[in-house]
Amino acid sequence: MDRFARIILGYHGAKTGDAVEYGRRLLLGEVGVDEWRPSENEFDWLGHGIYFWEHSPERARRWAGAGGIVIGAVIQLGNCLDLTDLQYTELLRQTHATLQSNYDKEGKTLPKNTGRELKNRKLDCLVINDLATMSAERVQTVRGAFEEGDEAFPGAVLRKETHIQVAVRDPQCILGIFRPVTEQNRGAE
Repeated sequence: MDRFARIILGYHGAKTGDAVEYGRRLLLGEVGVDEWRPSENEFDWLGHGIYFWEHSPERARRWAGAGGIVIGAVIQLGNCLDLTDLQYTELLRQTHATLQSNYDKEGKTLPKNTGRELKNRKLDCLVINDLATMSAERVQTVRGAFEEGDEAFPGAVLRKETHIQVAVRDPQCILGIFRPVTEQNRGAE
């Protein structure tokens, strides 16, 4: 895994009751980052973890919606399974092959990525979680780039919603949190 001390800004959007309340309490210092519950859905894009959009507060705001909350974080990637690096995508291929063999031996079928634009990523989640669990080094974060949305302009390969996500598996990688500045709270006291 990457061992350099790369630090990024990440933005987490919370849009439902308990998550919004936790985010509010986190920003007020009433609860700690170590209490942040990771997402553990079987369809999570980067496996289990606390999800952030890298350097994209607006994307987190859109995700959270009008009643949601956005939490900014300073994240040290630590031992990062960086899926923008060829060495790690090769590990994914190898992990998938091993899982496929194991499932075949047990007469089971691997899950598939399904849904509109394949956003229900059960296969990806399984492979990434397996790789992170079986890795000789503890995987603290997983980072991936996703091309998503409509074309940016007619005939473009670029997409309107392309983004980088980070799933934090080890909350100790979250060095600090902050309330992002928005037009609504700019200059407010």
